[in-house]
Amino acid sequence: MFHPGTQTLIDHWAALPSPGPIPPRAGLDPMRLGRLVPQLFTADRSPDGVSFRLAGAWIETLHGRPMRGVGWLDLWASESRTLVAAAVVQTFREARPVVMVAEAARLRGVLEIVIAPMRGPGGEADQLLGLYQPALDQERRRDAVGPLTARLSVGVGVTGRPPLTLATVDGRRIA
Repeated sequence: MFHPGTQTLIDHWAALPSPGPIPPRAGLDPMRLGRLVPQLFTADRSPDGVSFRLAGAWIETLHGRPMRGVGWLDLWASESRTLVAAAVVQTFREARPVVMVAEAARLRGVLEIVIAPMRGPGGEADQLLGLYQPALDQERRRDAVGPLTARLSVGVGVTGRPPLTLATVDGRRIA
């Protein structure tokens, strides 16, 4: 069971109008998420990785700096980067949100960080919508917490893509 803020973002993403399994970013109105706006972020995915496009004020406070252009993996402890990178791949591959549980040295409790795939203006699935949700509401810190450590990553809901199947041509496997 997720924090109500995490569940709100998941439900909002799932309700976005979409011609396919991944909704377009243009259909998102962040103001409909009310009090969660300071905890929201969007990020761009490229062959070089994921970098922040826009982050709410609370996320910038939590990391102690402006987030525009900051690499997503740069915020994580080195031992967590493999799990976090896999979560990004999973959210796009399965066309569904992924929730990570994270800790930090100067943070009481944990953060639920949800990421969900979005389509950019060109129609490509190359953007993330995300939310940092502290498990303890009073944990809306006013100072930087240092690197995040990932503890868990889980896909949420039904996958938006059919499972891969084996394809053959003249008896030879091709996919």
